Amino acid sequence: MSAPPGVASSAVRRLAEGIGEWPDLPGRVATFCAIELRRIANDPWEILMRVIQPVLWLLLFGETLNRLRVFPTPDGISYLTYMAPGIIAQSAVFVAIFYGVMLVWERDAGLLAKMLATPTPRTAIVAGKAFAAALRGLVQATVILALSALLGVGIVWNPLTILAAAFFLVLGASFFSCLSMVLAGLVRQRERMMGIGQAISLPLFFASNALYPISVMPKALQYVSYGNPMSYEVDALRGLLVGTPANLPLDLAVLVGSLAVMVSAAAALLVRLVR
Repeated sequence: MSAPPGVASSAVRRLAEGIGEWPDLPGRVATFCAIELRRIANDPWEILMRVIQPVLWLLLFGETLNRLRVFPTPDGISYLTYMAPGIIAQSAVFVAIFYGVMLVWERDAGLLAKMLATPTPRTAIVAGKAFAAALRGLVQATVILALSALLGVGIVWNPLTILAAAFFLVLGASFFSCLSMVLAGLVRQRERMMGIGQAISLPLFFASNALYPISVMPKALQYVSYGNPMSYEVDALRGLLVGTPANLPLDLAVLVGSLAVMVSAAAALLVRLVR
């Protein structure tokens, strides 16, 4: 049964209007990123407080296991060098995974409803917030990278590889911030979001190759790790920053594909969050 002509023409008109808005998408995403940078500049202490945990991981856990030589590392690199890219990824992911709490706060303050009332596409709102969260994580990762240099971690200090690593870090953090926004659209409460963020952040971290090679994991955990986007983010960071073997095309494909799916899911749930 065909749709009535009025309904069909309305759908075509909305589609054409949506396509017409896409050229403005980068500018709108950049606006959200600029707002987030302003927040960071106004409250630098939050970055310093959040960076304490990954610093402790690197200084205590990393230094201890580096001396014990518990895990095998490729190409004979030190365990501290092997672990550093995983901690850099962790520092950004742990920020991003709680970003849904901010989205719920904006809903409660009435800001989200105002955003949805503008002509800005919902995907632009989600993408802007995701990349803003990634920028916040990138600032923290820079601190961890500087600390790694002070500890003598064998980082490849090539400007191109550093920029490529930053790109992969942004992709990974954006994915996890979108995952947090999806969860916010489902649970719709700040208290529950805090609990869920704490419940899934460490399992995501441990079920990846951030601390140890996938080959030493139990078989069941290996399958989980292969389905965890964080494993591909860490693989790319490790290959770029310390020069270990990495499958960068696969890492890029998984992160970009996962991010696209999660942006679409988060955009679809924005209206539900406001209701």
